[in-house]
Amino acid sequence: MRKIIGIGETILDIIFKNEQPTAAVPGGSVFNGIISLGRLGLNVTMITETGNDKVGGIIKSFMKDNGVDDSCVCMYEDGRTAISLAYLNDRNDAEYTFYKDYPKCRLEVEWPEINKDDIIMMGSYFVLNPVLRDKVKEFLDYAREREALIYYDINFRSSHASEALKLYGTILENFEYADIVRGSTEDFQNMFGISDAHKAYNQEVALYCKRMLCTDADGDIKLMTPSVDKAYKVNKIETVSTIGAGDNFNAGVVFGLIRNNVTRDQLDNLDEQTWDKIVQTGQDLAAQVCQSFNNSISKEFAENYIK
Repeated sequence: MRKIIGIGETILDIIFKNEQPTAAVPGGSVFNGIISLGRLGLNVTMITETGNDKVGGIIKSFMKDNGVDDSCVCMYEDGRTAISLAYLNDRNDAEYTFYKDYPKCRLEVEWPEINKDDIIMMGSYFVLNPVLRDKVKEFLDYAREREALIYYDINFRSSHASEALKLYGTILENFEYADIVRGSTEDFQNMFGISDAHKAYNQEVALYCKRMLCTDADGDIKLMTPSVDKAYKVNKIETVSTIGAGDNFNAGVVFGLIRNNVTRDQLDNLDEQTWDKIVQTGQDLAAQVCQSFNNSISKEFAENYIK
Protein backbone atom coordinates (compact mmCIF):
# COMPACT_ATOMS: atom_id res chain seq x y z
CA MET A 1 0.00 0.00 0.00
CA ARG A 2 1.33 3.46 -0.92
CA LYS A 3 2.19 5.60 2.09
CA ILE A 4 1.21 9.21 2.65
CA ILE A 5 3.69 11.15 4.76
CA GLY A 6 2.87 14.62 6.07
CA ILE A 7 5.44 17.10 7.35
CA GLY A 8 4.24 20.18 9.21
CA GLU A 9 3.34 21.75 12.50
CA THR A 10 0.92 20.41 15.08
CA ILE A 11 -1.09 22.71 17.28
CA LEU A 12 -4.15 22.72 19.53
CA ASP A 13 -6.85 24.98 18.05
CA ILE A 14 -9.18 26.55 20.62
CA ILE A 15 -12.14 27.84 18.60
CA PHE A 16 -14.15 30.90 19.66
CA LYS A 17 -17.60 31.88 18.37
CA ASN A 18 -19.34 35.02 19.69
CA GLU A 19 -16.38 35.51 22.06
CA GLN A 20 -16.95 32.13 23.73
CA PRO A 21 -14.77 29.01 23.37
CA THR A 22 -16.78 26.32 21.57
CA ALA A 23 -14.24 23.56 20.84
CA ALA A 24 -10.61 22.51 21.29
CA VAL A 25 -9.31 20.42 18.40
CA PRO A 26 -5.80 19.18 17.49
CA GLY A 27 -4.83 20.86 14.24
CA GLY A 28 -2.18 22.13 11.88
CA SER A 29 -2.39 22.68 8.15
CA VAL A 30 -0.94 19.35 6.95
CA PHE A 31 -2.02 17.57 10.14
CA ASN A 32 -5.74 18.17 9.46
CA GLY A 33 -5.51 16.50 6.06
CA ILE A 34 -3.45 13.60 7.39
CA ILE A 35 -6.09 12.89 10.08
CA SER A 36 -8.80 12.77 7.39
CA LEU A 37 -6.71 10.36 5.29
CA GLY A 38 -6.16 8.18 8.35
CA ARG A 39 -9.93 8.08 8.86
CA LEU A 40 -10.27 7.03 5.21
CA GLY A 41 -8.14 3.99 5.99
CA LEU A 42 -4.96 5.00 4.18
CA ASN A 43 -1.41 4.29 5.37
CA VAL A 44 -0.41 7.66 6.88
CA THR A 45 2.54 9.00 8.88
CA MET A 46 3.02 12.49 10.32
CA ILE A 47 6.42 14.12 10.80
CA THR A 48 5.91 16.84 13.39
CA GLU A 49 6.81 18.04 16.89
CA THR A 50 5.03 18.62 20.20
CA GLY A 51 6.06 19.37 23.74
CA ASN A 52 6.27 16.50 26.19
CA ASP A 53 3.27 17.94 28.04
CA LYS A 54 -0.45 17.36 28.52
CA VAL A 55 -1.42 18.97 25.20
CA GLY A 56 1.28 17.00 23.38
CA GLY A 57 -0.09 13.81 24.91
CA ILE A 58 -3.62 14.69 23.73
CA ILE A 59 -2.33 15.23 20.19
CA LYS A 60 -0.41 11.93 20.09
CA SER A 61 -3.44 10.02 21.40
CA PHE A 62 -5.60 11.75 18.78
CA MET A 63 -3.22 10.61 16.04
CA LYS A 64 -3.27 6.98 17.23
CA ASP A 65 -7.06 7.02 17.51
CA ASN A 66 -7.27 8.08 13.88
CA GLY A 67 -4.87 5.56 12.39
CA VAL A 68 -1.88 7.90 12.02
CA ASP A 69 1.63 6.55 12.62
CA ASP A 70 3.17 8.78 15.33
CA SER A 71 6.68 7.27 15.26
CA CYS A 72 8.05 10.46 13.63
CA VAL A 73 6.74 12.88 16.27
CA CYS A 74 9.53 14.76 18.06
CA MET A 75 8.43 15.34 21.68
CA TYR A 76 10.70 18.02 23.11
CA GLU A 77 11.27 18.68 26.82
CA ASP A 78 12.43 22.30 26.62
CA GLY A 79 9.26 24.09 25.58
CA ARG A 80 5.50 23.65 25.28
CA THR A 81 3.12 22.42 22.60
CA ALA A 82 1.86 25.25 20.40
CA ILE A 83 -1.68 26.58 20.88
CA SER A 84 -3.81 28.80 18.65
CA LEU A 85 -6.94 30.79 19.45
CA ALA A 86 -9.20 30.82 16.39
CA TYR A 87 -11.91 33.51 16.38
CA LEU A 88 -14.75 32.86 13.93
CA ASN A 89 -16.41 35.86 12.27
CA ASP A 90 -19.95 36.14 10.85
CA ARG A 91 -18.91 34.13 7.77
CA ASN A 92 -17.30 31.49 10.04
CA ASP A 93 -13.84 32.34 8.72
CA ALA A 94 -11.13 32.33 11.39
CA GLU A 95 -8.68 34.95 12.64
CA TYR A 96 -5.81 33.40 14.62
CA THR A 97 -3.64 34.27 17.59
CA PHE A 98 -0.74 31.85 18.14
CA TYR A 99 1.13 30.94 21.33
CA LYS A 100 4.39 29.10 20.67
CA ASP A 101 7.29 28.08 22.92
CA TYR A 102 9.72 25.98 20.87
CA PRO A 103 13.13 24.65 22.00
CA LYS A 104 16.43 25.51 20.28
CA CYS A 105 16.81 22.02 18.78
CA ARG A 106 13.89 21.23 16.48
CA LEU A 107 12.51 18.24 14.57
CA GLU A 108 14.98 15.67 15.87
CA VAL A 109 13.45 12.57 14.28
CA GLU A 110 14.48 9.74 11.98
CA TRP A 111 12.83 9.95 8.57
CA PRO A 112 10.33 7.20 7.72
CA GLU A 113 11.00 4.79 4.87
CA ILE A 114 9.86 6.23 1.53
CA ASN A 115 9.12 4.16 -1.58
CA LYS A 116 8.46 5.14 -5.19
CA ASP A 117 5.08 6.88 -5.62
CA ASP A 118 4.47 7.37 -1.91
CA ILE A 119 2.92 10.81 -1.46
CA ILE A 120 4.52 13.59 0.60
CA MET A 121 2.22 16.37 1.86
CA MET A 122 3.94 19.58 2.95
CA GLY A 123 2.94 23.18 3.39
CA SER A 124 2.58 26.36 5.39
CA TYR A 125 5.28 28.48 7.03
CA PHE A 126 6.69 25.31 8.61
CA VAL A 127 8.50 24.35 5.38
CA LEU A 128 9.75 27.93 4.83
CA ASN A 129 10.90 28.63 8.38
CA PRO A 130 14.67 29.38 8.29
CA VAL A 131 15.06 27.59 11.66
CA LEU A 132 13.75 24.33 10.16
CA ARG A 133 14.79 24.73 6.53
CA ASP A 134 17.91 22.56 6.60
CA LYS A 135 15.94 19.67 8.12
CA VAL A 136 13.03 20.13 5.70
CA LYS A 137 15.39 20.29 2.71
CA GLU A 138 17.16 17.12 3.85
CA PHE A 139 13.79 15.35 3.97
CA LEU A 140 12.70 16.67 0.55
CA ASP A 141 16.00 15.62 -1.03
CA TYR A 142 15.45 12.14 0.40
CA ALA A 143 11.84 12.06 -0.88
CA ARG A 144 12.91 13.15 -4.35
CA GLU A 145 15.71 10.56 -4.42
CA ARG A 146 13.14 7.89 -3.53
CA GLU A 147 10.83 9.12 -6.34
CA ALA A 148 7.93 10.12 -4.11
CA LEU A 149 5.13 12.36 -5.38
CA ILE A 150 5.33 15.70 -3.54
CA TYR A 151 2.18 17.77 -2.93
CA TYR A 152 2.81 21.34 -1.73
CA ASP A 153 0.06 23.46 -0.16
CA ILE A 154 1.45 27.00 0.00
CA ASN A 155 -0.86 28.27 2.79
CA PHE A 156 1.05 31.56 3.12
CA ARG A 157 -0.81 33.68 5.68
CA SER A 158 -1.02 37.47 5.68
CA SER A 159 0.93 37.49 8.99
CA HIS A 160 4.00 36.44 6.97
CA ALA A 161 3.41 38.77 4.00
CA SER A 162 6.12 41.13 5.23
CA GLU A 163 8.62 38.24 4.90
CA ALA A 164 7.62 37.35 1.32
CA LEU A 165 10.67 38.96 -0.30
CA LYS A 166 13.07 37.34 2.16
CA LEU A 167 11.43 33.91 1.65
CA TYR A 168 11.02 34.23 -2.13
CA GLY A 169 13.94 31.93 -2.99
CA THR A 170 12.73 29.26 -0.55
CA ILE A 171 9.19 29.43 -1.98
CA LEU A 172 10.52 28.88 -5.51
CA GLU A 173 12.70 26.04 -4.26
CA ASN A 174 9.59 24.38 -2.80
CA PHE A 175 7.85 24.78 -6.17
CA GLU A 176 10.81 23.00 -7.74
CA TYR A 177 10.51 20.06 -5.34
CA ALA A 178 6.75 19.83 -5.84
CA ASP A 179 4.85 17.71 -8.36
CA ILE A 180 1.58 19.50 -7.56
CA VAL A 181 1.27 23.01 -6.08
CA ARG A 182 -1.97 24.13 -4.43
CA GLY A 183 -2.50 27.73 -3.42
CA SER A 184 -5.36 30.11 -2.76
CA THR A 185 -5.80 33.51 -4.39
CA GLU A 186 -4.99 34.93 -0.93
CA ASP A 187 -1.72 32.97 -0.81
CA PHE A 188 -0.60 34.33 -4.18
CA GLN A 189 -1.60 37.86 -3.18
CA ASN A 190 0.38 37.61 0.08
CA MET A 191 3.46 36.15 -1.64
CA PHE A 192 3.62 37.82 -5.04
CA GLY A 193 1.01 40.60 -5.03
CA ILE A 194 -0.90 38.59 -7.67
CA SER A 195 -4.45 37.35 -7.07
CA ASP A 196 -5.15 36.10 -10.61
CA ALA A 197 -4.54 32.32 -10.77
CA HIS A 198 -3.31 32.23 -14.37
CA LYS A 199 -0.89 35.11 -13.81
CA ALA A 200 0.48 33.40 -10.69
CA TYR A 201 0.88 30.16 -12.62
CA ASN A 202 2.50 31.68 -15.70
CA GLN A 203 4.73 34.19 -13.91
CA GLU A 204 5.78 32.33 -10.75
CA VAL A 205 4.89 28.61 -10.65
CA ALA A 206 4.99 26.99 -14.11
CA LEU A 207 8.74 27.41 -14.58
CA TYR A 208 9.27 25.13 -11.56
CA CYS A 209 6.12 22.99 -11.28
CA LYS A 210 3.77 22.30 -14.20
CA ARG A 211 0.68 21.36 -12.19
CA MET A 212 -1.19 23.89 -10.05
CA LEU A 213 -4.55 24.06 -8.30
CA CYS A 214 -5.88 27.42 -7.10
CA THR A 215 -8.80 27.78 -4.70
CA ASP A 216 -10.70 31.00 -4.02
CA ALA A 217 -12.89 30.55 -0.91
CA ASP A 218 -16.34 29.80 -2.44
CA GLY A 219 -15.20 30.91 -5.91
CA ASP A 220 -14.11 28.63 -8.77
CA ILE A 221 -11.27 26.14 -8.37
CA LYS A 222 -8.73 26.55 -11.17
CA LEU A 223 -6.62 23.67 -12.49
CA MET A 224 -3.59 24.31 -14.70
CA THR A 225 -1.42 21.53 -16.16
CA PRO A 226 0.41 21.05 -19.49
CA SER A 227 -2.69 19.32 -20.90
CA VAL A 228 -5.67 20.66 -18.88
CA ASP A 229 -6.77 24.23 -18.06
CA LYS A 230 -10.14 24.17 -16.34
CA ALA A 231 -12.36 25.96 -13.81
CA TYR A 232 -14.62 24.04 -11.41
CA LYS A 233 -17.70 25.59 -9.79
CA VAL A 234 -17.94 25.28 -6.01
CA ASN A 235 -21.34 24.38 -4.57
CA LYS A 236 -22.66 26.88 -2.01
CA ILE A 237 -23.19 25.33 1.43
CA GLU A 238 -24.09 26.48 4.92
CA THR A 239 -20.87 26.57 6.95
CA VAL A 240 -20.27 26.11 10.66
CA SER A 241 -16.51 26.75 10.42
CA THR A 242 -14.16 27.08 7.44
CA ILE A 243 -11.13 26.00 9.51
CA GLY A 244 -9.61 23.01 7.73
CA ALA A 245 -11.47 23.56 4.43
CA GLY A 246 -8.30 24.00 2.36
CA ASP A 247 -6.47 21.31 4.34
CA ASN A 248 -9.19 18.81 3.55
CA PHE A 249 -9.36 19.85 -0.07
CA ASN A 250 -5.70 18.77 -0.13
CA ALA A 251 -6.59 15.49 1.58
CA GLY A 252 -9.31 14.90 -1.01
CA VAL A 253 -6.92 15.52 -3.90
CA VAL A 254 -4.41 13.08 -2.40
CA PHE A 255 -7.19 10.54 -1.78
CA GLY A 256 -8.24 10.99 -5.42
CA LEU A 257 -4.68 10.34 -6.61
CA ILE A 258 -4.58 7.11 -4.58
CA ARG A 259 -8.10 6.01 -5.50
CA ASN A 260 -7.41 6.52 -9.22
CA ASN A 261 -3.97 4.85 -9.01
CA VAL A 262 -2.18 7.95 -10.32
CA THR A 263 1.60 7.64 -10.13
CA ARG A 264 4.13 10.45 -10.33
CA ASP A 265 5.14 9.47 -13.86
CA GLN A 266 1.53 9.74 -15.06
CA LEU A 267 0.94 13.33 -13.90
CA ASP A 268 2.10 15.14 -17.04
CA ASN A 269 -0.30 13.26 -19.30
CA LEU A 270 -3.21 12.84 -16.90
CA ASP A 271 -6.50 13.21 -18.77
CA GLU A 272 -9.26 15.69 -17.94
CA GLN A 273 -11.72 13.03 -16.72
CA THR A 274 -9.27 11.75 -14.10
CA TRP A 275 -8.53 15.30 -12.94
CA ASP A 276 -12.31 15.85 -12.65
CA LYS A 277 -12.56 12.90 -10.25
CA ILE A 278 -9.55 14.09 -8.23
CA VAL A 279 -10.85 17.66 -7.87
CA GLN A 280 -14.30 16.34 -6.94
CA THR A 281 -12.89 14.33 -4.02
CA GLY A 282 -11.16 17.53 -2.88
CA GLN A 283 -14.47 19.39 -2.99
CA ASP A 284 -16.32 16.58 -1.19
CA LEU A 285 -13.94 16.54 1.79
CA ALA A 286 -13.69 20.35 2.02
CA ALA A 287 -17.49 20.70 2.03
CA GLN A 288 -17.94 18.09 4.76
CA VAL A 289 -15.42 19.64 7.13
CA CYS A 290 -17.07 23.07 6.84
CA GLN A 291 -20.23 21.67 8.44
CA SER A 292 -18.74 21.14 11.91
CA PHE A 293 -16.18 22.58 14.34
CA ASN A 294 -13.83 19.67 13.54
CA ASN A 295 -10.66 20.27 11.53
CA SER A 296 -11.00 16.95 9.67
CA ILE A 297 -13.79 14.88 8.13
CA SER A 298 -15.92 12.83 10.51
CA LYS A 299 -15.34 9.11 10.94
CA GLU A 300 -18.93 8.45 9.82
CA PHE A 301 -18.42 10.41 6.61
CA ALA A 302 -15.13 8.60 5.98
CA GLU A 303 -16.73 5.16 6.40
CA ASN A 304 -19.55 6.01 3.97
CA TYR A 305 -17.18 7.66 1.50
CA ILE A 306 -14.98 4.57 1.25
CA LYS A 307 -18.08 2.54 0.33
